[in-house]
Amino acid sequence: MHKDRPFYDELCSFMCSGPIVVQVFEAEDAIKRNRDVMGATNPAEAAEGTIRKMFAESFTGNSVHGSDSLENAKKEISFFLCRR
Repeated sequence: MHKDRPFYDELCSFMCSGPIVVQVFEAEDAIKRNRDVMGATNPAEAAEGTIRKMFAESFTGNSVHGSDSLENAKKEISFFLCRR
């Protein structure tokens, strides 16, 4: 979904640089609640105590990803957990 954005190559490089942990949350308002815990995409704008504020290296190396919609969550869950 980000392939036409200027940061795509750097993002891909970071995402492939090491192992990942995939989690799927199922709850009322799970996407919003998870995004609140993660913090703003730009770590410089993330609230204190959020994952990105505490652990991000940069905008593209922001240490955590979370789906922004149910549609994207379904695509991403399928990509990471249902590959054969």
